[in-house]
Formats: sequence, structure tokens, C-alpha cells
Amino acid sequence: MSFFDQEYREIITKAVCGKGKKFTEASHTISPTHRPTSILGCWVINHIYHAKKKGDHVEVSGSYDVNVWYSYNDNTKTEVVTERVNYCDHVPLSIKDENCINDELEVVAKVVQQPNCLECKITAQGQKITVEVEREFIVDVIGETKLCVKVNPKGCKQDEDWDFDLSDDDFSEIDPDFLDNKHD
Repeated sequence: MSFFDQEYREIITKAVCGKGKKFTEASHTISPTHRPTSILGCWVINHIYHAKKKGDHVEVSGSYDVNVWYSYNDNTKTEVVTERVNYCDHVPLSIKDENCINDELEVVAKVVQQPNCLECKITAQGQKITVEVEREFIVDVIGETKLCVKVNPKGCKQDEDWDFDLSDDDFSEIDPDFLDNKHD
């Protein structure tokens, strides 16, 4: 009896073979041109990132711009300072399937929480600004794996076994006044 005479088949397919999630809070120190008097606003823009598998974790590398609008000269003048921030987050894989056939893995990283300013304040010395930023990622590692499926020796049912025709009974419960025909 050969393999193909049996009731099972092995199928090679792509599947998620690793998953992970990581929340990060980071602190950035920004050096403005002038000694700040007060913080008027802070926002994070221009976020870009890419991910790759490194050992038993996924490395998400990226950058974003932190913009701080502040006043100086005793609140008589304002300025926006922008600083580019680079980061590298190591996302541990909490779910790992060791049954991947080869090492050609695809990594998909999705942002759960875009980098966002939590707090922005002037440091105790008064010369610099500290910005607290949060961000969160989920990652999927996709690879080839082998599935074992049971085969029905009688084959599949044919499409003509299904009745897709509509009858008058199918329309009997439709309310013809469902849509209000008022023209105001």
C-alpha cells in the first residue's frame, strides 16, 4: 500500500508560526535653542518602521519626529523644536511553532499604538525638555509548515447537490413597506 492509497495527505502551506506583542514607554530629552519658560504643545509625527526576526524575537526598528512648541523669554516669544528619534524594540515571541519547514520567514508588524506623547515638561535645570512617548506593536512570523489532512475516499459532493433556487415562499415574509416612501 503506497502513501497515496491511505486516507491522509500532507499539505505544505504558509501559516503563522510566531506571535508577539510589546508596549514601550520611552523618555527623550530635547535641547531647545532658547531656555524654555513653558510648554505649549507636543506632538509626534512621521513614524516609519520595519521589522525582522532575530533569534527568538522580532526586532522593530524605526523613527519619528518629536515636535515641541514652547515659549521662552518670559512667555513673550515662541518656537517649535523638532528632534528625530530612532528606536529599536525587541518584541519577544510569546507563541512559537517550531514546525516551520525552512528559515525563509516573513515578519508582519502592526502598530497597535502609534507613538504618542504622554507627558512633556521642562527639566529641573530648566535648559532642556523631557518628552515621554508610548508605542505598541504586535508581530506575526509567517513560515511554511506541513499539515496532515484526512481524505474522503468518496470525494467531495458535487455543486449540483445544492439547491440555490429561490421560491415564492422565500419572498412571503418580506415587508413591502420596509422603506418609507415619504417625500418631504
